[in-house]
Amino acid sequence: VTQFEMHGVEALGLLKMDFLGLRNLSIIERCLELIERTRGERVDIDNAPLDDSKTFELLRSGDTIGVFQMEGTAMRALIRSLRPDRFEDVIALVALYRPGPMGANMHNLYADRKNGRVKVEELHPALTEKLADTYQIMVYQEQVMMVAQEMAGYSMADADILRAAMGKKIKSVMEDEEAKFVRGCVEQGHSEETGREMFRLIEHFAGYGFNRSHAAGYGLVAYQTAYLKAHYPAEYLAALLTATKKDKDRTALYLDECRQMGVEVLVPDVNESESDFTVHEGRIRFGLSAIRNVGEGVVEKIVEAREKEGRFESFLDFVDRVDPSVLNRRTVESLVKAGAFDGLGHPRKGLTLVCDQILDAVLERRRNEDMGQFSLFAGEAEAGVEETMAIPDVEWTQKIRLAFEKEMLGLYVSDHPLLSAGAALAAATSVSVTQLADLADKAAVTVGGIVGSTTRRWTRGGEPMIFFQLEDLEGSVECIAFPRTVHDFGPLIVEDAVLVVSGTLDHRGDEVKVVAREIKELEMRDDSVVRLSVAAGRLTPEVVGSLRGILQNHPGPAPVYLHMTDNGDTKILKLGDELRVEPRSSLFAELKELLGPRAIL
Repeated sequence: VTQFEMHGVEALGLLKMDFLGLRNLSIIERCLELIERTRGERVDIDNAPLDDSKTFELLRSGDTIGVFQMEGTAMRALIRSLRPDRFEDVIALVALYRPGPMGANMHNLYADRKNGRVKVEELHPALTEKLADTYQIMVYQEQVMMVAQEMAGYSMADADILRAAMGKKIKSVMEDEEAKFVRGCVEQGHSEETGREMFRLIEHFAGYGFNRSHAAGYGLVAYQTAYLKAHYPAEYLAALLTATKKDKDRTALYLDECRQMGVEVLVPDVNESESDFTVHEGRIRFGLSAIRNVGEGVVEKIVEAREKEGRFESFLDFVDRVDPSVLNRRTVESLVKAGAFDGLGHPRKGLTLVCDQILDAVLERRRNEDMGQFSLFAGEAEAGVEETMAIPDVEWTQKIRLAFEKEMLGLYVSDHPLLSAGAALAAATSVSVTQLADLADKAAVTVGGIVGSTTRRWTRGGEPMIFFQLEDLEGSVECIAFPRTVHDFGPLIVEDAVLVVSGTLDHRGDEVKVVAREIKELEMRDDSVVRLSVAAGRLTPEVVGSLRGILQNHPGPAPVYLHMTDNGDTKILKLGDELRVEPRSSLFAELKELLGPRAIL
């Protein structure tokens, strides 16, 4: 280990190595532990087949939320376009999804050549076999070195010097290397013109070429996470949720992915939960430590009491057996509001009405017993107390239950106010909240969701501004309404309102906000049918094939109608019953990526 700057260390002849700590390796390890515990299987992930059909089916669908390196909206669109069917494609995806290759459009060229949309053109007959795996595109730094060896007779060491010089654009070294490269090409039987042309070509590729060894390592982790998600979705998603439990937006995203994949997520339970997320019979159970005001010490005492004497039979039994040092009012009330006693048959509201009384009575009795203060009439007294502590059979409204649940867990778990509006929301918006991070500053966006907290402020001129949180099924974003917007739409901005907000993106570093220009209430739509609008000229064989694939990936009861426009005329085509779909946000997101943001009618 050295504290010297990297260039000085390299000049001394020392080997510089980077060690990267990846959270995803811990996620994989946690997932494997859950699989062994819940299914009794010991999965050897390091020897998982690299040609697994189920894994590539998941990758081609673009359902890669939670897959290492492949979560972004643009990356998922590239995956669907590239349609990977071999591990080499996964490595290429990691290498190509970077600013350099994307700026040169190499990512789309690779996808188009792979799928026959564009003819594969060789760079030089001598390189055809060497570049076959990447469709005659130089994707990796190692390929630049290989070309120097093949065309100009470079040694491996000299080829690496050339690669480094090109990557760092050291002009003086580049001039010397060009002369050397051309001379080498001539010595290998190529013309001087070919040598100069090839040098310019590899100079272009070297500007963005990625280290293949690095890409392969990342690609393997990406493949392994996709493999686990495809074969063990509940265990993998539980491991993801555990790893991101302190990041509420990421947790919300993965909870929505659970819904999309049909994996049920349950609220915490004093008889079932551990500290972190667990899996039981294909369902994910929230961990107790995720509850506000419930620390690891509290969880340890709850689990300890459960393991010592078995499951809790009632709330009274719970208070009677758990170490009293962790049973304070705030902790117990948080457990109630989060739903941790639902499994005991107690209504949450009823329990909150008497939990203080029960807690005081039982803890007082336990303290007296510990001190040896027994009453001659203890049995009668205790029975009388228990009779007066019956839990009322009353419950909060769904709205209040969910509000408390979110307060304690930071998220809606048992239900979500937007679930019934998911399709309408997807149709009315251009992007989801989590997709905002992929967009450029000042981009025009339309987002939608339920209004959370609101804060009113005033400008120096005394005009009102409103800052408000807008939450969809995947996450939340802060929106800003300046005075003019407040004047036009201010009355709509109230907590729990479901709104559609159009505006511009304020993207500074990692922080993303939406500056609202227009606000309207969400209009519910008829989810019994799906209607798509597209210009007839856009319906190329490639687009039609992609459209069919998207619809087939979301089977359901709703028929699909295609509204084709051509020179002002519109023809409506009802698609076949084999293309009926389940209207949901993930379907609409994919359709808008393919057909445009206004494709959903």
